[in-house]
Amino acid sequence: MAKLQDFSKETPQRINRYFSESFKRKKVREIEKNFSTVLEVSREYEVSATAVYKWLNKYSRHRKRGVKQVVELMSDTRKIQDLKARIRELEQMLGQKQFEIEFKSKMIDIAEEVYDIDIKKKLGSKPSPGFGSTGKNTDGK
Repeated sequence: MAKLQDFSKETPQRINRYFSESFKRKKVREIEKNFSTVLEVSREYEVSATAVYKWLNKYSRHRKRGVKQVVELMSDTRKIQDLKARIRELEQMLGQKQFEIEFKSKMIDIAEEVYDIDIKKKLGSKPSPGFGSTGKNTDGK
């Protein structure tokens, strides 16, 4: 059970601090450029988020112009960057595969010319002798 002594301990008093206007403007610019967030600034300097939002309302360049700032979670931004990187990677792989297909096709064309045989299947061509069905019954009847 709690004792009276536990409640009588002095709590540290909060010191009123004043930040310069240039400091506030600097932090507002950082938030506008997404270098930091309101929550990060409020935690780092031990001020309320409300105070930081007041700084934004007072010193924001976008606020004065009526521009709305789109705020998205950093994790969303990171996901978008990761997805764009994956798209670039897949496009590169696709280009390599396309190059490989063209290379192999050219090799087949050269082999057909050199060895004078049909390697590629051509639409509408008849099968080579010895392959495919002859139309006769093969079970000995």
